[in-house]
Amino acid sequence: MSNLKISLSGKIEEEAALKFAAAWHRAERGESFHEHSLTFESWEALARVLTGKRIELLRYLHHNPTPSVRALAKALRRDYSNVHADVQALTSAGLMETTDAGLRADYDSIETRIAI
Repeated sequence: MSNLKISLSGKIEEEAALKFAAAWHRAERGESFHEHSLTFESWEALARVLTGKRIELLRYLHHNPTPSVRALAKALRRDYSNVHADVQALTSAGLMETTDAGLRADYDSIETRIAI
């Protein structure tokens, strides 16, 4: 399990460079770390990905890894095609993963930071 850091910044390239430099310095010091972070260019971009239904889906998966989209749709009592679209969007954004074992959202917390 790990933490997921979500940032909002219009300066994605600068944000990525700062994260890379910080990770490099931790590695030079011999620190062991695992960090997963996403940066969205705007609040609107984040809101397009993290809708209420998708957050509900992530919460469910965090506690109940599920073998398939069909099983997830059934558990959430939602239409299969809508859940399938949500799974694709969340996977593309890096917020969940699909493996041969099923669907997972493996992080303990989501931390957000908004740069103005």
